[in-house]
Amino acid sequence: MSNLSVDHLLGIKYLKKSDVELIFKTADNFKKIINQPIKKVPSLRDITIANLFFEDSTRTKLSFELAEKRLSADVINFASGSSSVKKGETLLDTVNNILAMKVDMIVLRHPNPGASVFLSRNVDAKIVNAGDGTHEHPTQALLDTYSIREKYGEVRDKRIVIIGDILHSRVALSNIYCLQKLGAEVKVCGPSSLMPKHLDSLGVTHFSNLKKALEWCDIANVLRIQLERQDVNYFPSLREYSMLYGIDKKILDSLNKEITIMHPGPINRGVELSSDIADSEHAIILDQVENGVAVRMAVLFLLAGKIQVN
Repeated sequence: MSNLSVDHLLGIKYLKKSDVELIFKTADNFKKIINQPIKKVPSLRDITIANLFFEDSTRTKLSFELAEKRLSADVINFASGSSSVKKGETLLDTVNNILAMKVDMIVLRHPNPGASVFLSRNVDAKIVNAGDGTHEHPTQALLDTYSIREKYGEVRDKRIVIIGDILHSRVALSNIYCLQKLGAEVKVCGPSSLMPKHLDSLGVTHFSNLKKALEWCDIANVLRIQLERQDVNYFPSLREYSMLYGIDKKILDSLNKEITIMHPGPINRGVELSSDIADSEHAIILDQVENGVAVRMAVLFLLAGKIQVN
């Protein structure tokens, strides 16, 4: 069996194209399994995985937990809100206490960029980054790209526009890295105030006009406005944002072609997407959720193969 070139999944930028392709091939097998009557395999029996979530999560947390249980791993869940973190315990002390209980892998979501990289250098366990601040969210990018591959057969030469709050989005950064590795063309769209200054260095150009962006693309990956990460007002109001950058039936009907709509969730209905689009045949949002379990099973399985048995 082929191996990943990395010991941890910290970000897409650390992966080779061959790593992404290996994860996708492995996910293909797991997707077949989770659609069978017996959905569980003994692949990670005797492996203990800790899910450490220092930020709120629904889809990612449930998806990882389900992936771990489908692989027969022993799972412990940690939420910072009900832990000693509230008493002042550091991230490293928290993790070392958990590792003292003989945990093999850690799935970490943390508000600080680079938290998973810091852990990977300081603890003896495999680390999976489930989102670190505004830095990266690698498994989301993998499941998004996997969903495009599933729908279109391949990712190469596809045109993807990422719409919304690019400045605060770890999903956007990871998607740009992942899609470009597989030969897709990526552009972004949204208010200039929500665009990072380093866009040029990523090889990405910016549409300020939504209609032009949708006419150019094959796939629109729509992001929510991350108000919880915004310390100043980047645009006048959500209503005005929706008028300029919200996707509804009217704007899609005005295009001379069909496009695919994606969203990592949670959706702010009536802001970035209207309900009739989020629930339409254009959208593959629930396919993304389903594929997330298979992709995360693949990541955990491949990283577990690198655990040294003493």
